[in-house]
Amino acid sequence: MQEWLQMTASDLGRGIGAGTIDPVALTETYLDAIMAHDLCDRIYARTTRDRAVSEAQAAAARAKTGQRLSLLDGVPISWKDLFDTAGAGTEAGSKLLKGRVPDQDAVVLANATAMGLVCLGKTHMSELAFSGLGYNPSTATPPCVNDAAAVPGGSSSGAAASVAFDLAAAGIGSDTGGSVRIPAAWNDLVGLKTTAGRLTLEGVVPLALKFDTIGPMTRSVEDAAQLLALDGRQHGCRFARRVPQRAQFCGVAHVDAGRHAGRATCRFRKRGGTAEGWRCRC
Repeated sequence: MQEWLQMTASDLGRGIGAGTIDPVALTETYLDAIMAHDLCDRIYARTTRDRAVSEAQAAAARAKTGQRLSLLDGVPISWKDLFDTAGAGTEAGSKLLKGRVPDQDAVVLANATAMGLVCLGKTHMSELAFSGLGYNPSTATPPCVNDAAAVPGGSSSGAAASVAFDLAAAGIGSDTGGSVRIPAAWNDLVGLKTTAGRLTLEGVVPLALKFDTIGPMTRSVEDAAQLLALDGRQHGCRFARRVPQRAQFCGVAHVDAGRHAGRATCRFRKRGGTAEGWRCRC
């Protein structure tokens, strides 16, 4: 089971679909690995064990009856501690928000849950997402996979570390001025900076609403594409800025690996006023 910890999220999903991986055993393997890891307190602010096991049990039942919701149904991932999580602390790495417990999930988390993803817990981050280094003297500074004594890049520092140290199949973070891209690069991961407004910010503790974006950190481009497709089922939000008139790049190709194998970008052209109005020209 330990080999599961190094697999991509997509490969884990394929294993669940083939019946060779049990979502409950997979989730418990990740949770046990988190608790046993020497650096877990610097990576996870808190785990959501009860929720994770419950979601994994539901995924296992769907897999047995051939009713899986997506390729990643039953795959456990981590969430940066600025995504509202019902019944769990969401403090954005700040003592100012200590004890803040939302009563409902952020929309992107709800979308991911609706497609079968399992929430392992909340990861440490730069305070209020304001640092590209990943340093946080108020709560914890996560380690870098290349040097545990060094900063990991931020502000999605714990999200990157959770994947790099094999404590999550993928991590969801946010990016305003590099907060997904920097820790992904420093920890040898794929990081996707999405277009502003592509994924809704409802239920996300903001830094700069006009520029905040949500994006995954993963072990493969395929995983990033899969997560973008699942998290973005409801496109656009009230905070979305209007996009420029020139062509844009979404950063990741389609999930259709057959037709788009090896492609890392796809062009969009404008149909409407906001980011949800772009469609692929590949």
